[in-house]
Amino acid sequence: MEEATAVKDRDHAFLTKAVEEAYRGVECGDGGPFGAVVVRNDEVVVSCHNMVLKNTDPTAHAEVTAIREVIKERLSLHCSRSVLLVCDLVSTACKKLQQVELSDCEIYASCEPCPMCFGAIHLSRIKRLVYGAKAEAAIAIGFDDFIADALRGTGFYQKAHLEIKRADGNGAAIAEQVFEKTKAKFQMY
Repeated sequence: MEEATAVKDRDHAFLTKAVEEAYRGVECGDGGPFGAVVVRNDEVVVSCHNMVLKNTDPTAHAEVTAIREVIKERLSLHCSRSVLLVCDLVSTACKKLQQVELSDCEIYASCEPCPMCFGAIHLSRIKRLVYGAKAEAAIAIGFDDFIADALRGTGFYQKAHLEIKRADGNGAAIAEQVFEKTKAKFQMY
C-alpha cells in the first residue's frame, strides 16, 4: 500500500510538470495546450510543450519534441557538436547511434497522446506512459482527432509493449482544466 501511494505521488508530481509545460507553451504562443516530461531514474530528463506554431512543424507535438530532445542528448554522448546540428530528427539520430531506444525512460503527457505521438513513444521503446486528460478534452475545444477515433476499439493501443496509465483524481482534473483555461489564449492551427 505504501509503495502504491509513493508511485501515485511520483506520477502526480511528474504529470504536474507536464501540465505546467502545457500552460507555458500557450503563454509563449508556441502551440496548443499540450506538455510532456521524459523521466529516467526519477529525474526529469527533458520537459517540452507543443511547438507546432513556433517551429511551423505539424509534427512538433509535445511528446515528439520531448523524445527528439532526449535523443539529441544521448547523441551528444557519441557525436561531435557539428553532427548534433544535423541530427534533429529521430530517424537521423537512430542512424548515427545505430540503435536508439529510451527503454529506461517514462513519459508523462498532459493529454492522451494522438496516434502520431503514441507511435513515436512506442518506436522509441519508452517503457511507461502516464497521461492526464483524455483526448475528448482536446476534441471538445476544437482539436481534430479523427485518426484516434478510427483506432478506438481496435486494440491498437493495447498492443504496444509499454505500460499505459491514465492519471486519476486530481492529476486528471488539473490536466483537463488546461483546455478550458487556455482555449481563448491560443490560435488553432
